[in-house]
Amino acid sequence: MKTPACLVVGLLAATSAFAAQPDADKTLAYIHKAWPTLTRSLADSKVATHPLLYLPAELPASVELAATAKKCSVEIRVLPRKLAQIGDVKPAELPRQGVLYLPNPYVVPGGFFNEMYGWDSYFIVLGLVADGRGELARDMVENQLFEVEHYGGVLNANRSYYLTRSQPPFLSSMMRAVLDDAKSFRSKEEAQAWLQRAYPLAVRDHDIWTSKPHQSGDTGLARYFDYGEGPVLELRDAKYLKDVIRWLRGHPKDDRGYLVKASEKPGAAEATQLKQTSCDVGASKVCADAWLDGYRLSADFYRGDRAMRESGFDVTFRFGPFAGSTHHYAPVCLNSLLFRYEEDLRDFATRLGLNADAQHWDAVAKARRTAIDKYLWQPDQGMYADYDFVAGKPSHYAYISAFYPLWAGAASPQQAAAMQSKITLLERKGGLAMSTTDSGVQWDEPFGWAPTNWLAIAGLDRYGFHDDAQRLARKFLATIDRGLADDGTIREKYNMVTGNAKVAIKAGYKDNVIGFGWSNGVYLKLRELLDEKPPVKEGK
Repeated sequence: MKTPACLVVGLLAATSAFAAQPDADKTLAYIHKAWPTLTRSLADSKVATHPLLYLPAELPASVELAATAKKCSVEIRVLPRKLAQIGDVKPAELPRQGVLYLPNPYVVPGGFFNEMYGWDSYFIVLGLVADGRGELARDMVENQLFEVEHYGGVLNANRSYYLTRSQPPFLSSMMRAVLDDAKSFRSKEEAQAWLQRAYPLAVRDHDIWTSKPHQSGDTGLARYFDYGEGPVLELRDAKYLKDVIRWLRGHPKDDRGYLVKASEKPGAAEATQLKQTSCDVGASKVCADAWLDGYRLSADFYRGDRAMRESGFDVTFRFGPFAGSTHHYAPVCLNSLLFRYEEDLRDFATRLGLNADAQHWDAVAKARRTAIDKYLWQPDQGMYADYDFVAGKPSHYAYISAFYPLWAGAASPQQAAAMQSKITLLERKGGLAMSTTDSGVQWDEPFGWAPTNWLAIAGLDRYGFHDDAQRLARKFLATIDRGLADDGTIREKYNMVTGNAKVAIKAGYKDNVIGFGWSNGVYLKLRELLDEKPPVKEGK
């Protein structure tokens, strides 16, 4: 067990030291300086009381770790039992929520996102590798492998209230990024030995997505699913849930059965019934307070809300209002990522000389591609779309995830060409918007995000649409440059219509956090794509 240092949590703040005009060199300088500021190990700035650190049940604290924890005023506790899979320990079982131990330093997104997040980490790793910080990139991959081994899978983030869900599966892509980086390993032999240890853990992480709870009916495709019930524990109050009820009351035609008639102060009999139809008002103050105008939210809405958070797209209207039906869909994004994952596992097995495994993963990937073509490719629309396996019909919600199959290599040349013709649906001044629907929430029009822009641009470039890829790359780079010129910061999301960081969100999470890990990483990758490679610096 490595001993983490006690780090002071720094904040990137707006500064007047930046020029009023966009300047790519200023952006690069900001990114180079940001990595140490965003790197964490043990200290936790997110709780008012002494930070609490949970260790895996099978991994008692070392003398060195105990000493470091004392120095950092961190309380150490042990999880109640060993976790075989995500969801084996419910956060409500724990006396208090805290950080989950990770053995290596890691880069956080920024602001109050003070943990190592699942899918954020992939784009951060890409940036670290591009910036010559291979050791830190490998540390982050090692941390995700540690999560698989000790917490049952790659988690949403290393905090105890995330023990019931994962995030979009990028572990194999992170492994490939460091394996392909000369600075991440001292020798080919070391890389091979590392892969031999990591491969079975990657397989275990993949298997989460083929387990029954994550299956989309009998389609052969996967869905997002959280093993918890009721409101998520990271909600500190019921304000967001009341906003959802208020919106549904004002749009009754869009209610998919999310509203349940109920009392504000239910008696014992009604409270028992609400455990099945809504949530446990006796176990959660947020649940108890989530009442408005005679209504509560249904248990199925809470399941969808939790699944939405595993998807990373919180919040969007892509899977119904406030994504309340996320768990009813086989999403294009998830199944494209799994196709890529399965092809990576095939390649890893081949590299390790595991021929039977390689043949297995090749067959699994081909079967998923067949299912993607059957359920997610819509020939009449000429594009990919999510599939509502409960209703038995495709979605007509245009979304940037339709480009994921190009990044994954799951599209045929003809399908890729059809998708190329759909760029105009989402292309704006600042890059690619999330959707064509202005729902007022952050993962829809007019907003755009670094990870989805990168996946779409890289996918177009992969299929030979280089002019489109370069045009979109320049647009998004210019948006980040403009944002930095405006206030001296890089943010988590941007307004694609205005091409800057000025966002106004009506419901859900409304902040635009400074940092920002994946924006920094994607900026460097887009520069590489344009062959404007920044000078590689030695990481500390």
